[in-house]
Amino acid sequence: MFARVTRWEGGETEAMRESVAEIGQRASSGPPEGVPSNGFLLLVDPAGGRTLAIALFPDEASLREGDATLNEMSPPGDGLGQRAAVERYEVAVDIRLDR
Repeated sequence: MFARVTRWEGGETEAMRESVAEIGQRASSGPPEGVPSNGFLLLVDPAGGRTLAIALFPDEASLREGDATLNEMSPPGDGLGQRAAVERYEVAVDIRLDR
C-alpha cells in the first residue's frame, strides 16, 4: 500500500471547519474520478491552522494516477490555507482497531 500526504498551513479556524465539512460530504460518495484511492484520512489542527490529508492507494500505479489527478485539484473553498507540501510514502505498517 502507498500513501500521498499533503500538508496545508495558514488556514483560518472557521473556514477550515467549513472546508472539512464539504470534503466530508463529497467523500461520502467515494473518491473523485481519477483517484483510485482505497482510504482517506483528514487531520486538522484548527487552532494552529494546519491540515494533513492522507490518501491511501493499493499499489504504486494507483498512487501515480491519483497523484497526477490531485495535483490538478484544490480543496473546496480557501479554508485549508496554502498547500505547503506533498509527499509520497510506502505504507510499512497499517494497524486499525475496530472500536
